Amino acid sequence: MSEKLKKQHLSRKAILYVRQSSAYQVSHNLESQKLQYAMRERLTQLGWREIEVVDEDLGRSAAGLVVRSGFERMVAEVCLGKVGAVAAREVSRFARNSREWQQLVEVCRVVDTVLIDQEMVYAPRQSNDRLLLGLKGSLNEYELDLLRQRSVEARREKARRGELLVASPVGYRKGEQRLEKDPDRRVQDAIRLVFQKLGELGSVRQTLLWFLEHGLELPVTNAHEEVRWKRPSYGMLYSMLTNPAYGGTYAYGKTEQLTQYDGGEARQAVRRKPRERWLSFIPGTHDGYVSWEEFERIQATISENVIRREQIGAAQRGPALLAGMLRCRRCGHKLVVHYTGSHHDVLRYQCRRGWLDNGEPRCIGFAGLVVDQTITREILRVVQPAAIEAAIMAHEEQARKVDEVLAALQRDLEAAQYSARRAQKQFDAADPENRLVTDELERRWNQSLQRVREIEAQIQQHKDRQGPSTAPTREEFADLAADLESLWNDPEADARLKKRVIRTLIRDIIVDVDAQAGEVILVIHWKGGVHTELRLPRRRRGQNSSHTSTEVLHAVRVLAHTCSDRLIAGALNRNGLLTGRGNRWTQERVTALRSHHHIPCYRAEQRDSEAWMNLTEAAKHLGISPRTLRLAVERGEIEAQHPLADGPWVFNRETLQTAAAATLIERVTRTNRQPAIPNTQQATFEFSST
Repeated sequence: MSEKLKKQHLSRKAILYVRQSSAYQVSHNLESQKLQYAMRERLTQLGWREIEVVDEDLGRSAAGLVVRSGFERMVAEVCLGKVGAVAAREVSRFARNSREWQQLVEVCRVVDTVLIDQEMVYAPRQSNDRLLLGLKGSLNEYELDLLRQRSVEARREKARRGELLVASPVGYRKGEQRLEKDPDRRVQDAIRLVFQKLGELGSVRQTLLWFLEHGLELPVTNAHEEVRWKRPSYGMLYSMLTNPAYGGTYAYGKTEQLTQYDGGEARQAVRRKPRERWLSFIPGTHDGYVSWEEFERIQATISENVIRREQIGAAQRGPALLAGMLRCRRCGHKLVVHYTGSHHDVLRYQCRRGWLDNGEPRCIGFAGLVVDQTITREILRVVQPAAIEAAIMAHEEQARKVDEVLAALQRDLEAAQYSARRAQKQFDAADPENRLVTDELERRWNQSLQRVREIEAQIQQHKDRQGPSTAPTREEFADLAADLESLWNDPEADARLKKRVIRTLIRDIIVDVDAQAGEVILVIHWKGGVHTELRLPRRRRGQNSSHTSTEVLHAVRVLAHTCSDRLIAGALNRNGLLTGRGNRWTQERVTALRSHHHIPCYRAEQRDSEAWMNLTEAAKHLGISPRTLRLAVERGEIEAQHPLADGPWVFNRETLQTAAAATLIERVTRTNRQPAIPNTQQATFEFSST
């Protein structure tokens, strides 16, 4: 028995502290645990009868990076003066952090508690022992740093050789020295489909929407690298598409951890490093799902979708075909799109970045319809020679897409059928009398069968949507190619597809406005280095992205001879006719329509010289009633125009001077003793609708 142990030490309990640094040591380093628990015998030999074992910190490091509840509880017991000794096989078990170690030593000194290891008894109140404990604490911390440095350096060297396999991405399994593809063909095909769709659709978001639209699932792995299937998310697709492992490349050290201070509080942030700073980058180390060249093209596509000053960004929704592609010639900033109108479909391109940032005057602004139409004509001119080949490729691509969805669903069905068969075998092999087991197995079997029925229903719905189809002939494709402009302008055509076509051919467009000439100047920078300059007139009043019907145009042309714009608007509204954008007519809208289509304006002072009349005026001119004249017109005896069912008649004076008109007047005079001449009050109406 050591002379450092006093009666006051033995009268209190002793605490045996047991700790392992990691979960791996807990599972595999059992000999170390046995030696630590054996310290209980040493405490018994030293005279303690009440011994408490604290082993709550098994698998936790003593470096001070994690919370050790057992250590904190032991320190609390010591502070209360209930502990006469704290013991561990080695003092390094207590702590490898100077702050925590010095805290323990100081507390033991204050309450007169001794520290015991397998060799010595330390009394912190003695200066020699306190000095020795301080040295051991420093040595333990230095040893931990040295071990950590050696371990990190060994991992780095192994990573530089491409041999460090920390975790395998989904679709791969850890081999002896490299990654190997998952033998499950369903997993392989699903991953290939992700990369294929990104190449077709051009963005991660559109790829995600495609998978969600068709109800397809993607594989993921858990901590034990077990594969399960779930509904895809944007983060899942992005991490897969940007992982160099799928391009057959070993990469390590792609990220770095940074410490940021927010309000005096330290926060850890992870940032991706540029490729030249990666610790290891070794192409061709394993079999990839795509070639490295294809993987690089995919990364370029994803990078281009990020809207930066020098990039046009991905195709977005909205009618504006050139959003993000127009650049101001005066200041170099990109033009923005501004939508107006009751339906927010009237587009206008504006350069206002200088005004927003620095309060500078706005550079340029113009209507977007004419510009979009001009660029469309240029695009169609360029692609017209290859239109037939493009149509054939588009049909083949569409057929292939249908086959891809069906193939993916068939793979899901095969996997579900396998799970159902396995669940049935487990149910058949169970003891029927053990109802607790058979009930659960039966429930699993029913769930598997329900999954099979759901996938079968999905497949049938997909087949019903597609319907029977026959391959078009080359002559039919030639007809489609000849009418390429009509296909492009079809209301059902996808605007995002048009934008992708434009972005495939054009790098950017430099624009300017010549105010004196009333022109918009476009300089098209084609991909490949060719430039094209175009000049087009600015939009006139009344020109918009919608088109007024021919019926309305014809009615306005006829009624403008005898009616003002206000009366024309009223007649159009009574007949239920709307503008090209679905609005009711007003005087201003009729005026704008006439201005755009160069229809002469009605002037009352010019009616006599132009010889145009309404029904009332024509009847007065002939000396007959309006009803008689209208009936004669309906019989085809007198020529007149009636563009609207509920609207005025329009006559020309020359048609009232024909032989048929004279015969009508003679017949009315012969049959009526007093001709029904319109009275003064009737003559005050500008037109009659009957």
